[in-house]
Amino acid sequence: MKKNIGDFERVVIVAGGVVLASLAFWGPKKPWYLAFAIPALEGFIGTCALYSALGINTRSIEEQQ
Repeated sequence: MKKNIGDFERVVIVAGGVVLASLAFWGPKKPWYLAFAIPALEGFIGTCALYSALGINTRSIEEQQ
């Protein structure tokens, strides 16, 4: 798969997704918080399905090389 998420955005998405997904186990303990694991996984991989469908690429020229 072609990566389409920039490095800084990847860090933010992974960190935010992990924190919010952890709320399924700690804090409010609502199972729907596990849905935030999907963006965290996409950030870890570097490819977003929605970005691909919309033709968006947030990687800079330097990151694409």
